[in-house]
Amino acid sequence: MGTSAPVVLASTSILADIAQNVAGDRVQVVSLLPIGADPHSYQPSPQDVAKIADAGLIILNGAEYERFLAPLLENAEGKKTIIEASAGLNLRREAEGEHGVDPHLWLDPNNVIVYVENIRSGLTLFDPQGAAEFQSNAETYMAELKDLDVWITGQVAQIPAERKLLVTNHEAFGYFAGRYGFTVAGSVVESFSTDASPSARQMAGLIDQIRATGAPAIFMDAGDNPALARQIADEAGVGLVTDLHLESLTNGAPAGTYIDMMEHNVTQIVAALK
Repeated sequence: MGTSAPVVLASTSILADIAQNVAGDRVQVVSLLPIGADPHSYQPSPQDVAKIADAGLIILNGAEYERFLAPLLENAEGKKTIIEASAGLNLRREAEGEHGVDPHLWLDPNNVIVYVENIRSGLTLFDPQGAAEFQSNAETYMAELKDLDVWITGQVAQIPAERKLLVTNHEAFGYFAGRYGFTVAGSVVESFSTDASPSARQMAGLIDQIRATGAPAIFMDAGDNPALARQIADEAGVGLVTDLHLESLTNGAPAGTYIDMMEHNVTQIVAALK
């Protein structure tokens, strides 16, 4: 990619990878959130303000995900083209949590196919001469996403129906569960946040709750507090998977691209439940 390629800003590393697959060599896509950053607790820096000011095109997830950017984006309104990757998708309501709607649409690759269409349209407005290239790149990538969906379906088929239960630390799995036939058997949200230290009574309640679901394992995002989860999993007598990647890619393996991230997560889930 030449240094002359114009720069487009995406809010997260996952969106940046998806968009780069569509952009090809014509446009460079950079992520505002660094690898591994937690969007729920992210504090924008002065450099972020400058990046937003300089970007001609900004790609957001939408679905209320980018609350951390709201004050910065208000200043950019009208001066910038903003693409909401999730535009047109049906949103799930969150049972709990701060969003009201569940923004984690990308955990179903079929939704990412819609992201690709929205991003392709936005890039074409931004760089009309690239239209044919963006279209060709988008078609290639959408075929890979369809293959990913078929692969996940085949992997998940190894799990007995009664073990298709997901106990997680925050409500990210709704779309994934809906697509692949899992039940989200309670999310033990507050207890696993990075700074919480539950009381003995809360711990006992949590352990009872996990045992009651009959779930074979607890699943956590790699960014969360593993020591507490390990204690709870041990006392509840269930497995623990602590290295799922749900909100961010990684530098290189295991989740260097969106497709790698999904393959890694599904492999971990299947191994723990089958």
